[in-house]
Amino acid sequence: MFMNYSVIKISGQQFKVKEGDEIFVNKIKSQEEIKAQVLMSVSDGKVQIGTPTLDKEVNLEIVNDLEKGKKIYVMKYKAKSRYRKKIGFRPQYTRLKVAKLS
Repeated sequence: MFMNYSVIKISGQQFKVKEGDEIFVNKIKSQEEIKAQVLMSVSDGKVQIGTPTLDKEVNLEIVNDLEKGKKIYVMKYKAKSRYRKKIGFRPQYTRLKVAKLS
């Protein structure tokens, strides 16, 4: 009993995925930007490692275009000058579903 999974790279981030998984990636502006590179693949106990990528494909579907993450706070501070600044923002994500590994 072996698990089939792949390690993919989307817009500079790497994810370990299998069929049916949902992943959060940084906001994608267009359908054309969903080009995933397969870096490694494991199927039936056989491991294939790309140099640097494999010729396999991963079908991804957009589940939700815009999801917001938790609020992140950034503090700026300068000693001895009474300067303090608090900035916050919420990162935007796109939720993708792995339809098929091939």
